[in-house]
Amino acid sequence: MQTRWRVSSLLTLILILALAAGYQRSHLRGRKAPAQPGWDALIEAMARMHASMSSVRPSGYNDVDFVALMLPHHQTAIDMAKAELLFGSDPQVRRLAQEVITDQQSEIALMQLWLKRRNALGKTSDRAPATRE
Repeated sequence: MQTRWRVSSLLTLILILALAAGYQRSHLRGRKAPAQPGWDALIEAMARMHASMSSVRPSGYNDVDFVALMLPHHQTAIDMAKAELLFGSDPQVRRLAQEVITDQQSEIALMQLWLKRRNALGKTSDRAPATRE
């Protein structure tokens, strides 16, 4: 009889815990996570990058395609670094973020100039596009 009571009590406890856990999960599903402006800024930058990169259409020339895809990638690095400067607190990471901004801006300018010169010369590439066999 005592074993039966223990098993019954244990099953009741398991049922109560399972119901409580299910209630907690369903109750929390409707809630949004607390606002995290730094995280939100990083995720928004990534979403913009993915949208920009997805809108790039292949030119048939690897050099042009590489640069066209790297531009939004570099811009996102800048946007993420700016979010770090706004929301971050570690001096070393903030310094890194400032360096990312400087370096990426320089590289963006170089890539834009390269594309502009290519278009001005009417070139898309110096050689035929690479093929895969």
